[in-house]
Amino acid sequence: MDVNFEHASSHAKMATLRIEQDESIHVLHPNQIVAFQGRSEQREDSLMKLPSMYRKRRLIQSRVRGPAQLMLGLPEGYSMSVVPIGVDDDLLYEFRHVLFYTDGVSFTSHLQNVKNTLITQDLVKMQFKGPGTLGLLTAGPLYQMALDPKQPLYVDINCLIAYPRSAVLRLSVYGNTLASQHMNYHWEMTGHGHVLLQPCKPDRKLDEHMKNDSFLRRIAREVLPFGGIFIK
Repeated sequence: MDVNFEHASSHAKMATLRIEQDESIHVLHPNQIVAFQGRSEQREDSLMKLPSMYRKRRLIQSRVRGPAQLMLGLPEGYSMSVVPIGVDDDLLYEFRHVLFYTDGVSFTSHLQNVKNTLITQDLVKMQFKGPGTLGLLTAGPLYQMALDPKQPLYVDINCLIAYPRSAVLRLSVYGNTLASQHMNYHWEMTGHGHVLLQPCKPDRKLDEHMKNDSFLRRIAREVLPFGGIFIK
């Protein structure tokens, strides 16, 4: 699969995915598909499984088989990054950032403890196994930083996209009294491997699928004809 990026304006971007013969991808936000070149039967929409519905706040996902081309529209202020997933990949991801994954990728859930769930408002992290590819939607480009087993790395909890399952995490603040009283919660992290970060804190007004809409409104928007147009 080849991915090309194109700036449609100074802010918005497009990503064109060229899917080869015998390849297929699963798009978890089908509304971001703005153009498709291929046979009609190569796109198959289906209901997500219940756990994925809850985590993605969506009902429908699409599977697109190659050979075909897709153009994905990226919300204003957001970027898409393509991450290779290996057989032994141990990173835990925020599932809401996953835009698509290729065939060959499987995932399992990793439960957080109660304290971390209350702070992050996220009960589970997802671990992906390959071989395959993930497409991630982030606020700004995706960056990588190495962990150290002794020297802590402090990361704003709203900016952390993925981290090794073996990493040691502790909710923390740092700096002097004034700094610690006015900053957001951070993860104090030690261990081996690397973490993936987004450099900007998400603005939920930029992208509808990042909002915490009511469940009934989300169902009506996706199930009713033209629901995405008339139900705001």
